[in-house]
Amino acid sequence: MPRRSCDGAGFLAAFRSAVASLEANVDEINALNVFPVPDGDTGTNMLATVKAALDEADRAGPGASADRMAQAAAFGALMGARGNSGVITSQILKGIEAGFAGKKRFNGLDLAHALDLGAKTAYKAVAKPVEGTILTVIREAAAAAVAAAERDSNVESVLAATVEAAERAVAKTPSLLPILREAHVVDSGGQGLFRLFQGALEAARGRPLADTPAGAETGGPRREAASAPADVTAFGYETVFLVRALPGRPLDIPAIAAHLETIGESVLVAGDDAMAKVHVHNERPDTVIAYGLGLGALSRITVENLDGQAHDVREARAQAFVGEVGGARSSAVSAATAVAQAAAAVPVEEPDPATRLPLGVVAVAPSDGLAAILTDTAAAFREFGAFRVVRGGQSANPSTGELLEAVQATKADELLILPNNPNVVLAARQVASMTDRPVHVVPTRNVAEGVAALFELDGKATAAENAAAMTEAGRGLQTMQVTEAVRDATVSGHKVKKGQTIVLDPDDGLLAVDNDADRAVLAAFARLEPGFSIVTIYYGEDATLDAAEVLVGKINEAAPGLEGVDLAHGGQPHYRYLISAE
Repeated sequence: MPRRSCDGAGFLAAFRSAVASLEANVDEINALNVFPVPDGDTGTNMLATVKAALDEADRAGPGASADRMAQAAAFGALMGARGNSGVITSQILKGIEAGFAGKKRFNGLDLAHALDLGAKTAYKAVAKPVEGTILTVIREAAAAAVAAAERDSNVESVLAATVEAAERAVAKTPSLLPILREAHVVDSGGQGLFRLFQGALEAARGRPLADTPAGAETGGPRREAASAPADVTAFGYETVFLVRALPGRPLDIPAIAAHLETIGESVLVAGDDAMAKVHVHNERPDTVIAYGLGLGALSRITVENLDGQAHDVREARAQAFVGEVGGARSSAVSAATAVAQAAAAVPVEEPDPATRLPLGVVAVAPSDGLAAILTDTAAAFREFGAFRVVRGGQSANPSTGELLEAVQATKADELLILPNNPNVVLAARQVASMTDRPVHVVPTRNVAEGVAALFELDGKATAAENAAAMTEAGRGLQTMQVTEAVRDATVSGHKVKKGQTIVLDPDDGLLAVDNDADRAVLAAFARLEPGFSIVTIYYGEDATLDAAEVLVGKINEAAPGLEGVDLAHGGQPHYRYLISAE
């Protein structure tokens, strides 16, 4: 990477080194979780996000200009973003893309300007920015980059100032955020960003860190949508291609999809106004390709004869195509949905494929058991809407691309997304801004809140009206999650020892801690607001039915006035019990 200025190849080399730096420190970043729970995943989420970005940048090719490389990385990060830290990282890259627009090369001033735009874009993406987080780190690092560039526009000098400022900003995050100070940790997202900058600086100094192969596995299990598109009713040909817009003729993704629906089936279009990937089934692939040629330059054209192929295989291919969104724009989902070709984990009965229903719901669930519970709860909803489950949760957050894929495959005029996890809300909101249909996010924090929200669905109401009522229903529920501390810590002013059972509320406040799991749960119940009459216990993969039945008996003894204590197998990872009181 040249020190004075940089081209596209230099950007790619620096970004590759940045990803390698983050990957080398991913365990360190995961361990910075504020709470001593076994599912810290900030590092994993950031790594998955930047690897998706690197995959996309690699496809742009080493000869691509700096702006083209930044554009590819930003799109890859956007679609591959996982968790709040990943979404914010994608927004930083989106700002950098804007800063490099029209530049084949860039110097230190250009880099500083791009980082400043990255900081501003990231802040705009968060409804209520909190200082002492990754946002503080990018803002202060960008400010230092601007100050350094105004003295010396050498790229290496600007990056050095950026790294130094990022390190200082990370070190002071505990002084800005009391919860970090109490836990004796720095902000994990900020530390991840520092490691990225550190790797880029090493490349600028001529000693890039070990390459991260494109498409390499990222930490954490990958998940797929728990249902596949079901709109193919005939054999024929599957046509897939990548289309790049011609100068002055941006692509209109909704219009492309609408036209293809008139000449084919199983239509999926992913991309933006510069490049998109198209998938369609019909009897005349020549008409599809001819239409594509009228849109722009085509590449990666494939035509498959579907005659004789099983229906489910064809549908798996339709569901999976976005996961490879190759070329220079859309593989974002390739790093995020490598297993999208697998069979659906939870079968979901789809409405008549020819029918586009008024309302659709996409819900996230961390296990087969909780996905089945959500599906059963939504059974009555099928008369007027479509329902789809995406697998994912703590330590396995679904990416923006996976959520977008599920939304695109749900035939409904308006949609609701139930993230069922605080760390999926930002990705869900990203999706809401990327579609041609109204999409509203109901910010449910766990599946118990999601179940309560689903009971409030009204087929006669709009998505916006439903979102308000469902949010209120979810938040009206008192919930707690029971897990085991993985390290000594101080949480909400209480000392916690490794191995003890801790009970947390949805805002991660500590309700109880004890060496005995049942005693901890009973102590947590004593802190709930009175007035509830029904308790539901979803027991996870680390709990047994016998142990859960014993806990039910103890709760009944402690609160004899309850109408009932219901038990369900959730099978969720990391958390022995998810408990709701209503």
